[in-house]
This record gives sequence, structure tokens and C-alpha cells, in this order.
Amino acid sequence: MNQPSEKKDCCGQDYPCDTGLQPLGPRPLPMAQPDNDPCCGPRPGPPSSPNERPGYTLCHFVDGFVDTPAGPVPRVSTSLNPADFLGNIRARIGFQRDRYRIAPGLYCVGNPDPESPVLVSANYKLTFDTVRKNLKGLDTWLLVLDTRGINVWCAAGKKTFSTDEIIRRAGLSSLAKIVSHRNLILPQLGAPGVSAHRVKKGCGFQVVWGPVRAGDIIKFLENELQASPAMRTVTFTLWERFVLIPVELTLILKPSLWILLLIFFISGISPDFSFSSAWHRGLAAASAYGMGIFAGAVLVPLLLPWLPSRSFYIKGMVSGMAGSIALLPFLGKILPLEAMTLFLLTSAVSSYTAMNFTGATPFTSPSGVEKEMKRGIPLQAGAMLVAVAAWIAGPFMG
Repeated sequence: MNQPSEKKDCCGQDYPCDTGLQPLGPRPLPMAQPDNDPCCGPRPGPPSSPNERPGYTLCHFVDGFVDTPAGPVPRVSTSLNPADFLGNIRARIGFQRDRYRIAPGLYCVGNPDPESPVLVSANYKLTFDTVRKNLKGLDTWLLVLDTRGINVWCAAGKKTFSTDEIIRRAGLSSLAKIVSHRNLILPQLGAPGVSAHRVKKGCGFQVVWGPVRAGDIIKFLENELQASPAMRTVTFTLWERFVLIPVELTLILKPSLWILLLIFFISGISPDFSFSSAWHRGLAAASAYGMGIFAGAVLVPLLLPWLPSRSFYIKGMVSGMAGSIALLPFLGKILPLEAMTLFLLTSAVSSYTAMNFTGATPFTSPSGVEKEMKRGIPLQAGAMLVAVAAWIAGPFMG
């Protein structure tokens, strides 16, 4: 079915008509008009499936439907295609990441029956793909919560992977009519946002905490819903840290363009404003700034276990100091005060950038992050003010 060509007020509330780059699941839009036209765009062509209706988009990962007492449930493939891989790469680098979601609701894998287990996950497409590709060969139900396109762990902290959403989604999908048991298998990382006894009281389903990683789901089910210590252990391996780097670099790219323009402008300030000075001094300062970003966004996650201190702002300072070695080619061409300024600039930028990882690591807690920010940000701001003042004063003291 073709996508609607025009978006109007009647469509596109949580899941807009112009889906853009992210593939979305079958998603209800506002009711069609009496003449069966969709709420926006041209009249659709003939349906390609008995389950296709105006206002719905049938996504590529849906390979059929399973009939249930509550109506047909979309069955999803456990294989990822090139569109999935491309979308996941875009999400990894932060491109329209907040729109990379699927419609919440009940899905299934294989040919489940009333006795089949029910897994609960988030509607962030990257999470959804990770879960479904690890369900190959299983017959299961998959209840997808509306987490606003946020992964399970972060959504639990933001209270969108929550008790109320589980109760609401179980009711909307008529899950009690579809399965004969009353167990919901939740990812362990969703625990901060869920009260198990309230879930049971609200919808009659008992919460069973599953493993940390989707790759352990099959073993967990084979072991009669018992998790081994390894399944309960949260890891933060070199690869798990490495995949976080691209999105951090992307997020800092846009503000960096303005910062670099400011750096070149400030570098030209002298008794007589000089474009030559703006270029040569600006190039040195821009290199220090870039090295600070590299040290904080790349070196810190890669070297995380080996850098001193538990505080990320200190880890960033240390990596920034080490990264300053790369500035040696500039030191012979500038004043000693300016050389110290570059060193200070690199350390401050690296320290600030490194703190971005406090929200993506099991090394920290919300209270710990708040305490670290209260300590780190004043130091970083003070170092930046001193660096800027010294850099401007340099030409006047030469």
C-alpha cells in the first residue's frame, strides 16, 4: 500500500504518515471517512492482504498473521534484511534516532498457541530487531510497549517502560483472551520502571524477569524460566562501548561547527585584527578542540576500565592530557602561554565529552551522575573561561 502523499492534521500523531527512513509496524491512524478513504493522502489501491486496511502500513518485517480469539496478530520475521541493517546503522550514528520506532502492540514469532510464552519489549526499532533475530525457531508472543522509541534500560529510567504501560498494553491487545497462562517475561534491565505486584493486580499477569541480553532468551526458556548467574550479569565489553562512539560523535558535530567558527574568530583578535593570525592560531586551537572531542568520545570509552577514578570527568581529563601530546607540532610556533591554553582547552573539552557516557554505562547511577555533574561542570566551565581569556590575551602579551 502506498504511503499517503500529504500529511494533514488528522494523521501522524505518535506515528506520522511520512515514516521517512524508519520502517514502522502496522499502525492505526484515525478512523477513515465514510467513503473508506484514509484520513490523509489519496485513495489506496487494492489491498495486498486481507488484513490490510486504509490508514495502515504493512511493514516488510511482517510475514503473515496468526488468527486469535482477539483478532489477527502480525507475525514477524526473525531475519533482518538490508533495510533493517541500514536503519540500524543510521540509528547508531544518531540519524533521526528518536523516530526509529515501530507501532506498539502484540506481535508473534512462528506459530504460537495459547500456551506459548509472552515476551515484553520496547518499540525502539533497534531493540525490536535485536529481540526478534534472537527468537529464531521459537513460537512466542511479543508484547511491544510504547516507550516513545527508547530502549528498555533508558525507558525504564524515564518511566515509559513502566507498570502502567504494561497494564495498558495487555488490556488493549486483549492478551488474556489469547493466552491461557498468566506470565509475562520482562527484560531484567526494565526492572527500575516496573512494580511486579502492581502489574499482577492491574492486569492479572505475573512478571517473570528474563535475562539481561536477548541472546540468552532461548536458553532461558529451555531452562524453564530460570536464569543463570551469567544471564543476570550486566557487561560493558569493549565492543559494547565501541558501538556507542558514533552517536556521541554525531551529537556533538552540530554544536562543534559553531564553536569552531568562534574559535577562528577569537584567534584573530590582536592589536590589529589579522586574518592570517585567525587562520594559524585558529588552526592550533581547533586542533586542540578536536583532540579534546576525540579523547573524550573515543579514548574514554575504549580505555574506560583502565583510566583512573570512577568519575567520568576525571577520566576525561586524564585522556585529554594524554591526547595533548598530539599538539606538539604547534607548540614551537606559539607562545608558552598559548601552549598552556591549548593543553587546558583539550583537557576541559575531553572531560565534558566523557561525561556524556554517564547515561550509557552500568558504571553509574542517577544519584552518582548528579553528584558528578555538580563537581565536574564547574571545573570544566572554569577551565574553559581561563583558556578563552588566556587565548585572547596571548597576542597582547607577546
